[in-house]
Amino acid sequence: MKQIEVTILGQSYRLGCPDGGENTLLAAVAAVDREMSAIRDAGKVRARERMAVLAALNLAYQLVERGAAPAPAPAPAAAGPDDERLRALVTRIDAALGADGRLL
Repeated sequence: MKQIEVTILGQSYRLGCPDGGENTLLAAVAAVDREMSAIRDAGKVRARERMAVLAALNLAYQLVERGAAPAPAPAPAAAGPDDERLRALVTRIDAALGADGRLL
């Protein structure tokens, strides 16, 4: 795997990239930078994290519109005996911690 240095919204990032995937990664970086810059330039959002989330949502929406979105995540399997035992254990640990805090 190759390392590539890119810049998004003026900040540098070193990203891993499979051999031969440089052009695809650079195109993706350009799309993210373009979306984040547009959000920043609109002036309504200042926090980079919010800009990143909004840019990701915009790009994902575009993929869905084109029918190129990834398949939805599979539904979780039905809870089995091990899941129930794990929940019971977490409940017991929470009870033991008492006022000190909760595990989950």
